[in-house]
Amino acid sequence: MTLKPAVMLFAAGRGTRMAPLTDERPKPMVEVAGKPLVDHALGLVRQAGLDRVVANTHYLPTRLETHLHLAGVQTIRETELLETGGGLRNALPLLGDGPVITLNSDAVWAGGNPISELLDAWQPDEMDALLTLIHPDSAVGHDGAGDFSVSDTGRLTRAPGFVYTGAQIMKPERLFDISDNVFSLNRVWDLIQAERRLFGVIFQGAWCDVGQPASIPMAEALLNV
Repeated sequence: MTLKPAVMLFAAGRGTRMAPLTDERPKPMVEVAGKPLVDHALGLVRQAGLDRVVANTHYLPTRLETHLHLAGVQTIRETELLETGGGLRNALPLLGDGPVITLNSDAVWAGGNPISELLDAWQPDEMDALLTLIHPDSAVGHDGAGDFSVSDTGRLTRAPGFVYTGAQIMKPERLFDISDNVFSLNRVWDLIQAERRLFGVIFQGAWCDVGQPASIPMAEALLNV
């Protein structure tokens, strides 16, 4: 593997669905299997051989920032929640040029490393974004019929089919086509899809969306704890 992009960890949300566990700590610091959620995400990053990591913070940021700094992660504090697209664009001065991996900090994975799989499948000549998807049957703690359908060539369209997992690699240039300060990456993906440069890779393991307290035992079962 020659490509070593920077990684953006999304860690700024309020975690309202995780209350009361988030009444006095940010969601990435909620523990699953004996360690904070954010450490599960960081473990995937390090295992994939990547070392340049930036995380955004906002809600109850001090404890999370201290924890991340000790782990060698740079942080950028948002004075207002910028959502995924705005948060990523705001962090680009720390992330540098080139493609960037983005990873949600509120999920656990089993059966493989999604970041390594993204790097192996990335083809920048034909892709502007490559999203990690999973079949709904393997998406623990997640309801819904899915976000994207996948063609035989891996090209994505908006339709029920596969669930977006919160992991992707993308070129950041299209972020500047959005004039708003606060916006979702969904708007950028729509621009990329219109040019037929939005692709997906299907994760063959299992994934748990740790979105609420009831999801924690499901995540720990997935990890065989």
